This record gives sequence, C-alpha cells and structure tokens, in this order.
Amino acid sequence: MAIECLVLGAGQEVGKSCVVVTINGKRIMFDCGMHMGYLDDRRYPDFSLIPRNAAEDFTSSLSCIIITHFHLDHIGALPYFTEVCGYKGPIYMTYPTKALAPLMLEDYRKVMVDRRGEEEQFSSKDIVECMKRVTAVDLKQTVQVDKDLQIRAYYAGHVLGAAMFYAKVGDAAMVYTGDYNMTADRHLGAAQIDRLHLDLVITESTYATTLRESKYVREREFLKAVHNCVACGGKVLIPSFALGRAQELCMLLDDYWERMNLKIPIYFSAGLTIQANVYYKTLINWTSQKVKDSYATRNPFNFRNVCKFERSLINAPGPCVLFATPGMISGGFSLEVFKQWAPDEVNLITLPGYCVAGTVGHRLMSAKTPTQVNIDQNTQIDVRCQIHQLSFSPHTDAKGIMDLIKFLSPKHVILVHGEKPKMESLKGKIESDFDMQCHVPANNETVSIPSTHYVKADASSAFLKSTWSPNFKFVTERSRGNLITDDMDMISKPVLRVRDDRVAEGILTTGKHQNPKIVHLKELVHTSGLETHDVQFALCFPVRITKMDEQQQLNPVSQESLPFLHQLFLKLSNNFSEATIQESDQNLQIESFIVSVCSKEKCPHRMNDGPDYTYEAVHFCCTWSGADEKLARNVISFMKNLVLNKC
Repeated sequence: MAIECLVLGAGQEVGKSCVVVTINGKRIMFDCGMHMGYLDDRRYPDFSLIPRNAAEDFTSSLSCIIITHFHLDHIGALPYFTEVCGYKGPIYMTYPTKALAPLMLEDYRKVMVDRRGEEEQFSSKDIVECMKRVTAVDLKQTVQVDKDLQIRAYYAGHVLGAAMFYAKVGDAAMVYTGDYNMTADRHLGAAQIDRLHLDLVITESTYATTLRESKYVREREFLKAVHNCVACGGKVLIPSFALGRAQELCMLLDDYWERMNLKIPIYFSAGLTIQANVYYKTLINWTSQKVKDSYATRNPFNFRNVCKFERSLINAPGPCVLFATPGMISGGFSLEVFKQWAPDEVNLITLPGYCVAGTVGHRLMSAKTPTQVNIDQNTQIDVRCQIHQLSFSPHTDAKGIMDLIKFLSPKHVILVHGEKPKMESLKGKIESDFDMQCHVPANNETVSIPSTHYVKADASSAFLKSTWSPNFKFVTERSRGNLITDDMDMISKPVLRVRDDRVAEGILTTGKHQNPKIVHLKELVHTSGLETHDVQFALCFPVRITKMDEQQQLNPVSQESLPFLHQLFLKLSNNFSEATIQESDQNLQIESFIVSVCSKEKCPHRMNDGPDYTYEAVHFCCTWSGADEKLARNVISFMKNLVLNKC
C-alpha cells in the first residue's frame, strides 16, 4: 500500500496551500488556500486534477477537507470550492478558526470587489453557506470521519486556533503541519504534539535555511526603529494581517508606550482588527500561558494606547503608528496608506513578516534600496521613506523544523510552503542527519510513498504456552561493588539472584490458502522433520601476567593477590557494568559467553601465539554462540589488553 500526495498549492512556493492525500483509499484535502500574489487563474489551486475519472465529482472524490488555520493562503479558496465548484462533503477546523475565518474572507472580498472592482469570486452569502458545512474540533479530540478515517488536531502556535492535523487510516498514519511555530511568543504558545508512529510528515518550510536570533534582540530592534521615527515626527506604517502579528506587536508597543510614557497615538485601521480583538478576549484558552496567567487581573488584549483610525487622519500632521491591513501590502488600506507615506523620507515602513512574491511588500524586501515601486502597470510610487524588515513572522525557523522532524521521526518527509533553493538545502540536511527520505514536489506533482501495513497472524497453543510459563533462573553471583575490604568473607560471599527470562521466541509461517501463523520452534521441528543445529565459537588466547611487587605481597587483601579468574571478574565488572556477570569456581559467564582458565598444553582452540609472544601469560578458553558475536568480540578485545598479577 502507498500514500499518494497530490500537491495542488504551496509546492516550491509560498501561497495557495492545498495538498490532497490518499491513504488506503481515503482522500483528504489539507487546506484550500489562495495565492496573494496573483489576480488571474493562478490564484486558486487547479481543482480539476482532483477527480480521478469523469464519473466523479468533488464531493465523491474527497473524504473530507481539513483547514489548519484562518490565513487566506490556507482558506481563501474554500468558499469558491464549496459554493461555486460544488463540494458538499465534511469540512473540519478548530473552533477559533471557524469563528475568525469569516472575518478574514469577508474582509478580502470587500477589498477585492467593493474597493478594487475585481470580478467577484464568491459572495458574502457564499461565505456564510460555506461555514455552515464546517465541523469544529477541539485540540487532541479524535474525530472519526468514517469507519476507517480518524483525525486529531494538535496545537500549532502560529495564529489563534492554528492546528497540526494527524490522520490515520488502518495502519497508515501521517501529520500535516500547516503553519506552526516551535517558539512561544507574547500571545501564543509553542507548537505541541504527541510522539506518534508516522509514515509521513508534510511540513511547511517557509524559513528552511533561516536561524533566528533571540526574540528579545528582535523586539529591541523593532522598538528602537519605531521610537526613532516618531521622535523625529515621522509616521510608522506596519502592514499586518488583522489576526496574529497585529495582536503580538500591539502588545509589545502597548507595554513599551506605558513604560516610556509616550503620548503618540497608535492606530488600528478599520474595524476588522478591533472585531478580531473581541475574539481574542473570548478565546483566551488558546493563547500563551503568560496571557492566561495575567488574564485574572487584566486582559492583555485591552490595549490602553491603541485606538481606531479614521481615513481623514492619513495626511494629518504629527507622528503616529498605524497597523493597516492587509499584510504584505497586497492591496486594501495598507496599500492606500503606503502610496501617501512612502514618498516622505521621515516616515517608516516596517515589514514584520514574510511577503509573498508578487506583492508590494516582497518588492520592497527584494530591493536593497528601493527608490521606486510599481504598484501596477499604470502606477509607480517614489519610495523615499525608511524600509525596515524584521523577523516577527509566526513561522518556525530551520531549527524548529529539524526539531519537529527529529521528535516525530517519520519514515518520510514532504516539504511544502517554501522557496525551492532553500527547500532543497533543507531536504539534504534532513536526509543526511536523519537518514530518511525527503521530497520537495512542485505544484500539480504527485509523490507516492510506501505505507505501514500490519499483518494479523494466528498463534499456536504451543507458542502461547511458552509465553505464559515462567522461566525462573537461580543464579549465584558475587557482589560487583568495591571488594577492597578488611572482611575477607565479604569479598567472596555469594549473592543469590532470581531471573525470569520469559522471552517469546517463535517462527512466522505461511502457506498457500493459509493465514500467517506463529509457531514454537520445537513445534516446527517436530512437524517438518527438520534437524536443529547450534553453532558455537571457541577461542583460547593468552593474557599477560606479571609478578606482584613487595608492597602488594604484604597486603593479603589486595585484589591482585586473588586468583586469575576472580581478577578477571573484577576487571570485567568495572568495564561492563551494565552486563550480568555470573561467577563460579570454574568459569565466568556473560549471556552465552563463557570464559575459563585453560590448563591444557595443547588446546585445539588456541590461537597462534606468533613470533612476538615472549611474555609470561595465562591462557583463557572462551566459547559463545553466534547470537553473542558482538559481545564476544568486545570482551576478548578488552581481555587481550589486560595485565593480571601472578598469584
């Protein structure tokens, strides 16, 4: 069996996340996003690739849709797919995502249709009808989509309500991360997920090669840039999406304004962010632990220095800080303000996160010192203001991606939501560090990977009986502690230990028209008439000995005065502390490895001493089974470097 992944979006790019995964016959669409950098047919995934034949429609082609969070590049195409394309099947997302997604979708529709005059892709009614089809899920709630498919959401950080999703069909299991953050920030916690047995992890790779510096360093740099600008009478534009970074940076600025006693206004544009703050106040359990702890005394989303912005204030004199949507300056009010403020060198444009190719924000970030920016074919803006790029993105960095993959240890990894050269670099590191296959598919490509399949087998009564019966062994051992003591009785006092070596050993048999069956070895030998063979290895070799010095001879309890076998026991006990070493008068035993002093002049197992063998030595004879070959090599290698004292 195989897991097939059809990447319809975010393949070797950031935008319109959409992956259709087939697991043991069940098909799941993870995310249904739009590309913020395109206004033509490239803005949506190519949904025509989903039906497998002409008789299938979208509803019969998919078992369900899972949306990881409310950002438009993950949910922007959902109303179009359900209400225009006609998908009528189940849709799953978390409670905060279901609450906040309509705000994001309606705001986008207003910007594109009401203000820019674009052709309407979906209506306000379509958004309402689409959200009626959604089933909200809680974190770590196992949802049985049908009798075979189960899904579970895990906290992802990133934005309020963002979730990684686990999906399992039969024995095959996978995780789709969506966007996530492995580091906690001011208002959200770090991603959390259980250790799972996975065939596949599909992970975002926005910052595939980036290692971020300390959060506190980034915050200081941001506050310094903003303070310097407003102190000189400038205006600060912070293009941000209404949900997520706006709240994070408002918390930071609000606290800083209080500490510095600043009276310069901080504005939110339009009512969307203010409406979003209401949800943040009510969904406090999805925020960071720090926010939860402070909630009893004060809701941190009640900003004391932030107020609503009116359009009449765009060209008002005096400094200010303005949060304007959307982020990336991809249109809307942030673009309108940018056109007004960019030509003034005293102003500042701060870009706090990732900007998709094709947006004004991306053009500003790509140019070293931008002097002009093309808004469209007919509009060019002179850029004389300061441009400040800061890494306040809610995406994890390269270390976070590697940490998650190491923790989950899947058999395969697929990278999406990133830039191809950086994804290829991360792919090489994953394969070299973790010895697992990693794939970087482009849009509209399919990746097929093998999945886990467990075979159910019967068990014979003889095999089951062997697992039930105790297998007690009574072993006399000598203490392996510090044997240098004045009490000679304590040196050689035996200790009785009881072990239950209840190991189930069986053989899996199968035949034509027969179910697989596990049988006991003796049962197989008896029924098949096979002979059993036990392979044993043997070796006799010298260990160097030397005479005791005069001081050692005067000390009757010195361990060097003990017999060769007991001296060997002490040295092996110190070096192989985790092994159980049994000592008798005749030999030592570790597992099947048995060593004794050889008194034969011509032992058949004695190795060729060679021309350099001139020292006085005692010979030890060793035997062991093939199963303990590695243990035997280690012990023999250790013994050959020993020097024992002559009794």
